[in-house]
Amino acid sequence: MRTKHTPFEQVSSGDKLLFKLSGGPVCATATAAAVKTFGNLSTMEIFRIKDQYNHNLSGNEVYLQSKMDCKFGLLIWLSDVRAIEPVETGIKDRRGWVVLTEKEHFSLLNEDGGKTS
Repeated sequence: MRTKHTPFEQVSSGDKLLFKLSGGPVCATATAAAVKTFGNLSTMEIFRIKDQYNHNLSGNEVYLQSKMDCKFGLLIWLSDVRAIEPVETGIKDRRGWVVLTEKEHFSLLNEDGGKTS
């Protein structure tokens, strides 16, 4: 990340994450098992992160090169990843991340992935 924006410092271990197709429905859920944030990154620090974590990420050199000017980074380890019946959210903007709240939760914060009995 070149700037601090969502999801930086907004995802914590234990948070429920929803995965949405671009322009489409939410189709999967997971739990953030662990979260690691990086700030004030330098080129040397980015290479260190690659050396330490790339075995999990499998990032290629093109991707790495595109991130050399980033100052912030975020890694999220996932658990309990599962597909769900697609749920429309009404979210049609270009944001890559949306933090759901009780007020604007689109019935997606329910344990059953948005389905109500």
